[in-house]
Amino acid sequence: MNNHEVAVHVFSARERMGDAAGHAVRQALLEVLKNKPEARVVFAAAPSQVEFLAALVRFDEIPWRRVIGLHMDEYFGLAKNAPQSFGFFLRQHIFDRVLFGRVEYIDPTTVDPASECKRYAEVLKQAPIDIMCMGIGENGHIAFNDPPIADFADPLTVKIADLDERCRQQQVNDGSFPTLADVPRQAITLTIPALLTSPRIFVVVPGPRKAQAVHDALRGPISTACPASVLRTHPRVELFLDLQSAALLR
Repeated sequence: MNNHEVAVHVFSARERMGDAAGHAVRQALLEVLKNKPEARVVFAAAPSQVEFLAALVRFDEIPWRRVIGLHMDEYFGLAKNAPQSFGFFLRQHIFDRVLFGRVEYIDPTTVDPASECKRYAEVLKQAPIDIMCMGIGENGHIAFNDPPIADFADPLTVKIADLDERCRQQQVNDGSFPTLADVPRQAITLTIPALLTSPRIFVVVPGPRKAQAVHDALRGPISTACPASVLRTHPRVELFLDLQSAALLR
């Protein structure tokens, strides 16, 4: 695998980090829309993305009606309006705050997750993804590709993910669920090859609990032990950190 330099930006506070990431994605969106009638953008849903999404929706010069919004993972077995649903989170923070041309949701109410994986894979394959906006988990996951199931050569585009305990504990740490027992054990996720198809990847990772994962992603071996390390094989990744998440890089 080719090893590329990740562009790392470190800021003194989460708000400055989010603002900078918002400006960067705004510029990338406008560049795409100079040359294409539509831009297809995948968003992560997590508290780590709040400051970035708040910054992005403030840019009214973005022609949002020409943007197709997608998301990269979702629990199944939840109601569509369950506050823990990633679709619900994204509606709150971006999809209902600006007028997208279209939003493509993963259905958390599906009773046939395998079929929903195939359906969403077909949605993704309708046209190339232009911009990927993601975070990194405490265990180094990207989307719901936790270390035990991460596959850098995954043949699938979307798959069912068994969530490892550290990933599920993160959802409690983030305040999304009251206890570990409340966190779903499975989700639907874009695979690692699907995430890497985008020509531009923007990664927003604040907070002290992410410092080890950030260190391992940038300084450790490129390995599924830290799935985010695969970002170093992509030629255009920008990583936005605050002082806490960057603490182990000094």
